[in-house]
Formats: sequence, C-alpha cells, structure tokens
Amino acid sequence: MTSQERIAQLRSELHRHNHSYYVLNMPEISDYEFDQLMRELQELEAQHPEMYDPTSPTMRVGSDISNEFTQIVHKYPMLSLGNTYSFEEVADFYARVKKALGSEAFELCCEIKYDGVSISLTYEEGRLVRAVTRGDGVQGDDVTTNVKTINSIPLVLHGEGWPREFEIRGEILMPWKQFDRINREREAQEEALFANPRNAASGTLKLQNSSVVASRKLDAYLYFMLGEQLPSTGHYECLQHAAQWGFKVSPAMRKCNTLDEVFEYINYWDVERKNLPVATDGIVIKVNSLAQQRALGYTAKVPRWAIAYKFQAEKALTRLNEISYQVGRTGTVTPVANFDPVQLSGTMVKRATLHNADFMDNLDLHIGDMVYVEKGGEIIPKITAVDLSSRSFMMGEKVRFITRCPECGTPLMRVEGEAAIFCPNDVSCPPQIKGRIEHFISRKAMNIDGLGAETVDLLYSVGLIHDVADLYQLRIPHISRLERMGYKSAENIVRSIESSREIPFERVLFALGIRFVGETVAKKLARAFGSMERIENATFDELVAVDEIGEKIAQSILRFFANEQCRTLVNRLKEVGLQMEVVVDESIERTDKLAGKSVVISGVFAQHSRNEYKAMIEQHGGANVSSISSKTSFVLAGRDMGPAKLEKAQKLGVPIVSEEEFLAMIE
Repeated sequence: MTSQERIAQLRSELHRHNHSYYVLNMPEISDYEFDQLMRELQELEAQHPEMYDPTSPTMRVGSDISNEFTQIVHKYPMLSLGNTYSFEEVADFYARVKKALGSEAFELCCEIKYDGVSISLTYEEGRLVRAVTRGDGVQGDDVTTNVKTINSIPLVLHGEGWPREFEIRGEILMPWKQFDRINREREAQEEALFANPRNAASGTLKLQNSSVVASRKLDAYLYFMLGEQLPSTGHYECLQHAAQWGFKVSPAMRKCNTLDEVFEYINYWDVERKNLPVATDGIVIKVNSLAQQRALGYTAKVPRWAIAYKFQAEKALTRLNEISYQVGRTGTVTPVANFDPVQLSGTMVKRATLHNADFMDNLDLHIGDMVYVEKGGEIIPKITAVDLSSRSFMMGEKVRFITRCPECGTPLMRVEGEAAIFCPNDVSCPPQIKGRIEHFISRKAMNIDGLGAETVDLLYSVGLIHDVADLYQLRIPHISRLERMGYKSAENIVRSIESSREIPFERVLFALGIRFVGETVAKKLARAFGSMERIENATFDELVAVDEIGEKIAQSILRFFANEQCRTLVNRLKEVGLQMEVVVDESIERTDKLAGKSVVISGVFAQHSRNEYKAMIEQHGGANVSSISSKTSFVLAGRDMGPAKLEKAQKLGVPIVSEEEFLAMIE
C-alpha cells in the first residue's frame, strides 16, 4: 500500500470512528488506538504536503496560528423565534396556525431548545466548506477553522442522497462536564468564571487560537436544513436523512398531531432535561410541512410557523448547613454556602458561592434556613432567597462574615468602596503563597511547563519552595525523588524554569501577581517606565499619569513595593536573571508620527496582519483602542469593516483611513 493510499484509508477510518464515538455514542476502538491512528495520519500528511485536504480528520486538532474573522452574508437570513412562557400562549400559536391553514391538516414537530450558539454550516459535494455564526441575522463571522475542531460536526458526509449544496443550522454547545472543568481551571487562576455554557461556547468559538478551541471539546446539535433540493417535504424527515449522513440530530424530536401531545412533550422534558449532558432552556415547536411553512411565511422579525416555549429557571429548596470560606491568590475571601445536595441541570449541587459580605447580609441567612438554589440562565449555582415561612425559633444563629483569615488567622481588611474582604498577609498565608506560585508559572505569565497545582502543593508541603524565587533553586535530584515524579519529569520542569529567564519584562511584571495588575496593565506599566526599578520608585502621581492606571491600581502598586519582603523577592528574581527591563529592538525605528492619536482597527487587510498594524501604530507613538468614541483619531479600515463600527464612525465624524493611506502616513 502506498503512502497516499494509507492516508486515504486512515482518513476514512478516522471519520467513521469520530461519528461512532461523538454522534452514535458507540465507540469501536479505544482512545489509545484512535490516537495512534491520528498520529500516523499526521506524520504521513507532514511527509506528503501535496495530499493536503481541508476536511482531513487532522484538522480537528486546531492550530496555534492566529486568524481574523471575516464577515459572511447569510444566503438565508437567520431569524430568531418568538418566545412564549405559558401553555396559553402555545395554544394561541396553535390556533393562529390552524386558522391560517384553514381546512388543511398539519403536524407539529417538537424539539428540545438547546442553549448554545447558533451556527450555519454549508456543505458542497458532501464536504463542509463554511461555518458562520448568526451575527446580526443578516451576516455573521466565518468561524470555519474553529468549527472543524468540533468532533460531532462531520467534515465529510456519510452515505448518499445529500444535495450537491445545502445549508444546515444548529447550536454549538459546551457540555456541562467541560463547562465545570473550565470554570474550575479559571477559578484556580482567579479569572472571571463563565456565567453559563452558552457564554463559554460563544467565547470559545471566537478565540483566535483554534488549538485552544479544540481543547475545550465543544459539541453541536443540528436542527434545520435549507436548500433547493432537500431530501423530503417534511422538516422532521429531512433531519432523519441528515442523521444518516453523519449529523448529530436530537433523538428527542417528536411529531405531534394535537395540542395535548405538545403539552405532554413539554411537561416530560421540563423534568427530564435535568439529566441531559448539555444546557437547554425550552422547547421549539415547528409546523412540519415545508410547503406549509412557506405558506405561513414570516412577520418582520420571526417565522409564523415556529415558536419557542421557554422553561422557568430551575431551582430547588434545600437546607443550609454551614458557611465555609475560601482564600484566593490575591487574598480575597469568598463565602461559600454548603447545603443538602439537590439535583439541578443534570448535576448534584451541594455548594454555592455567596460572592461577598454584602450579598450574604442581604439574604439575612441563618444556619438551618431552607433556601432556594437556582441554576437557570446564570448557570453558576446561587442562593436566590430564603423560605422565611419555614424559619422557627429553633433556627441557628445568623450568619456573619468572619473577621480573621481562616487559613492564617490574620485580621481581615476591606478597602473603602470595594465589596471584597481580603487577608492582607500576602507573605505567609499558605493559599496566597501557593496561588501566587501557580499564577507565576501559568502560560500567560512565566509559562513554566510541567508544574501544576498538585505539584506546586507537593513542592510547598515538603519545603522545597516557599515563594516564586525558590523555583530557580530547584534541581533535578530535588524533584525526581518526590512521589509521582521521575527523572524525565524533573528534567522537563528544570529545563522549563531555565527557559523562563528569557520571558519579556512585561510578563515578569504580570507574573508577580500584584493586586489589580493584569496583563494589559502590566504592559502599560512596562512601556511607560521601562524597568522594574523605575516602577518600584514611582510616585503616586507618576503612576496615575499612565493610561488606564487609576487610583486603586496605583495604591496597590505602592503597597506592594512598600513591603520589604516583596522588594526582597523582586531582588532575588533579578539575581537569578529574570528580565527586569524592556528590551528595545534597536533595529526598529521609532517615531512620533502618530503621537497622541488613538486608533481603532477594523476589517481584513491585504498587506499586513492586524497584529502587525497594531505594532506599527505603537512604533510610531500611537495608541490602539478597541472601540470608537468621539476621542478616536481615526479608524484604520480594511475590507469588510464591521457595519456597526462604520455606522458609529460616520455618526461621530471619525475619519476612515485605508490601508494604503495609513502606510503613506507613517512612511
């Protein structure tokens, strides 16, 4: 068998196994065997670039090459559905359809309404050629590269009988399991949590790095087909054909002939949806006949042949048993309610954040209270109310926020005007120390591979590290003798620690974990002051003079460098060779041609990438801003500039500068 024949064979096998695993839920081989086949295909494709195929299974692993999204006009507008919230409104819809169709009999197709991101997929000759988000309904973002990483979306169709060209629409979702995993990771890094799987899926789909998209394991259900030569005259029947071609279609679809059957379907799934692996928020009811759909038509905004019934937010009543407190990396203390386990949205829930002291006080909680826990539109569990009718004189004491750190005993502090209460002992409070080390080694900071939260905890517990500077004293024998660690792992960790000495200064500054100094602020400070020494000696007035540095951030920086132990830590990092100043590339000519100008970039460019244009703007003294305002100097506009930005720029009289005009401007 030639290499070319083996590539074709592997592609066919992997497409089939993907469908068996992700759509049919009937895996035929182990994950290991699948990975071995995928690895073999990747190696063969690397050896034979002439065999490139945009629908190869290897496209699902994603790429770390950044890409910009282009706007695509929908062939058929993507309209939203009218919402109903009661059986009476569903009955009104049924009556309107019946009246409009006169004596014609009709069927209704009931489907689960998945709570994700709407997507339009276009197939030509049985291959996925384009994936576009809903956008404003008229046009959306081309996210084909990211969608190819979703295993339940076929790149090449199975079977036969599919139209030469057609469009199929559906919902891209983040399963509960993946949503919980990602939020745990974000919580460990003290990053803002995703409010619900829909927001998580939407944010993921718009990432510029498709390899990250692949790692988040999105899913998809398809629910509507459009085209000139569809396989059937019925909506339900078309989707049954789609399932045979490899699309993941909800097995819960049902055709109903009476209003009572529709109500029965709604009642069943209002309960059973709690056991589904993905988020749902209602039921969609459609007239099944495509001819009758066309006859019923559309209003200005919604189809007359379909409607969405929305479920009420899911909540449960349970007993509050205790309040525990978590200390984060920056010392913020978060109260957590612990209660009798209840099932919500397919998972057992026994804890919910109470956010802060004010939120807790407003609920007027007492130990033993019966409380309502909700996991509806905002999917992070939360206590919404207390059942006061069940409170008795036997009730436990009123819940009051603690006054000392639960980890180190230090009296807690609260900055005036802030909701958060925090432990100021950032030097010897264990969760803060370990949290700062985890932040320091993270990908966006020092990017030290091989060290995770468990390894940091192990190294800290055995006394090998007490702060981030101790990482640079680690040697292979120190690590290799620890439990679950070997020579190879230790070697990789030490090599990665050594490589981190080359990390640029702005990331070193971010890695220190100074309260309120995130990635963007660290870059601003690095560019404004140029070195750690100048930041360390900066005055309050000098700090607030920097763009986007307000009083709160300035005070936090001053407080950090006023601490002798923090200054000692920075000096130790300087001694081990970390970058402590901005390295200026002397080969780049810097000018003030754009000094004082704020520039917004929009569209797709021919001569340079967006990132290259951003660098040029900064090189010539300008500032990149993300949104248009009256203070914007001009918009650097490429092809397919966003219509909303164009309209706002015209309304405010902000100049639109083309690619050629901009390059002439800085020559």
